Amino acid sequence: MNRSNNPDKSNLPAIGFIGLGVMGTPMAGHLAKHGYTVNGFDLDPKLAQALSAQYPNVNPTSQLRALAAASDIVITMLPNGEVVHGIVREIAGQMRTGALLLDTSSAEPWLTQQSAQLLGQRGVAMVDAPVSGAQWGAQAAELVFMLGGAKEDIARVQPLLDCMGRASFHLGPLGSGHAMKCINNTITSMTFLATLEGLAMGTKFGLDPKVMNAVLNESTGMSWITKNHIDQRITSRSFDDPFKLELMCKDIGIAMQVARDVDVPMPMSGLGQHLWQSALNQAPDQASVSELGRWVERLTGVEIKSATA
Repeated sequence: MNRSNNPDKSNLPAIGFIGLGVMGTPMAGHLAKHGYTVNGFDLDPKLAQALSAQYPNVNPTSQLRALAAASDIVITMLPNGEVVHGIVREIAGQMRTGALLLDTSSAEPWLTQQSAQLLGQRGVAMVDAPVSGAQWGAQAAELVFMLGGAKEDIARVQPLLDCMGRASFHLGPLGSGHAMKCINNTITSMTFLATLEGLAMGTKFGLDPKVMNAVLNESTGMSWITKNHIDQRITSRSFDDPFKLELMCKDIGIAMQVARDVDVPMPMSGLGQHLWQSALNQAPDQASVSELGRWVERLTGVEIKSATA
């Protein structure tokens, strides 16, 4: 589904937005910009207050239950399904009958289904809509949404998705979006690791990794990683992607559990999970996903640094 026209500003649903971090703040900002009243909550109250200073139709709150009671649609952008499930347990009793929870977090499909059961007992629907596009996509309203849920529920949230992203795809029933997200991130993680290994090998041979990456971008080795990460984060030596290494490991772990649940062997991803976990074990707290580059450099004894940098 592609982006549609801006929604009719009359009779817009009130939005509750829980989680105003790197992704949530720009996402909530786009909704406010399109005329929605947004009740904003984050563990760091300064984030909601800053958003309110920018948009007068953002109401900062420190009370989750009050947010739930005042909102027709509650959006969550949180670290994992356990956090989302904990929030659902807290607010389900305050949400209005006929309300809807839209979870844009990267979460475990089985926890999503448990959350939906709790909400369903209160007459509240749920849609899972994890995103791809990273911080820049959230800021530019260029996110891609992967959707799980009933068609009628997705139709209700589609105007919101159109404000925050450039495309959305309905994968199937509830939990399907979160299954797709962990698959996407696992594929990305394997591509990232293979690309770094190849660049380390070529650098040791005497090739310039910046030139190698340019070749990959014009050849069959091209990927989102070569286009958006290697020059920007690795050969530049910044290692500063805002996405956390531990979150990528979490998503790989979700994918491997789903694979076990549906009895599909994933030998390469299983080895990749072990290697990513080794990188996480050796990384500082809150390390960027770019830290994988330093781990590969330590493992190979090769610094992936351009002579022309």
